[in-house]
Amino acid sequence: MARYGYARVSTHSQKDDSQLDALRAARCDRIWTDKASGKRVRRAQWDNLLASLREGDQLVITRLSRMARSVKHLTEIAALLAERCIDLVVLEQGINTTTPPGRFLFHVIGAIDEMSADLISEATRHGLEAARARGRTGGRKPKLSQRQIEVARQMYNDKGEDGKREYTVAEIAETFNVSRKTIYRHLD
Repeated sequence: MARYGYARVSTHSQKDDSQLDALRAARCDRIWTDKASGKRVRRAQWDNLLASLREGDQLVITRLSRMARSVKHLTEIAALLAERCIDLVVLEQGINTTTPPGRFLFHVIGAIDEMSADLISEATRHGLEAARARGRTGGRKPKLSQRQIEVARQMYNDKGEDGKREYTVAEIAETFNVSRKTIYRHLD
């Protein structure tokens, strides 16, 4: 019997240190980590972990939300693990599917986690709608004004006497103190 851990964070800017510390403290033989949304069913390290699990092994995670974001997905995973005789241990939520109360708690907490994610998503959506109604838009401010974009396009289209472009994209980008990628984005 092996004890395998799984940690996941949604974005590359997030850190999985606390999950890894908890999984190491739980004495996992090996730990897989992903940087991907929990809503994605396909995750590279998750798939590798599932392929490595054998009958009698334990899968250890810190919270159910690290494994999946919907009750349907959790139920599918629970069925897969049960079918393959693999136990699930969820450290922070005290779930251990080797017992009937542990299996029950797995489903209840899964439903609560899904509801919590839905409520956060709904509140975010309402906040964005309210901001848009007041004329505010989200995201970064544009790096170039409309006038700068027009000048950049003109510079890009300018030809020398030899018929070649007078300015390279790198020179245009340097003129406006932006990246070449920014210039290309506005040339399309």
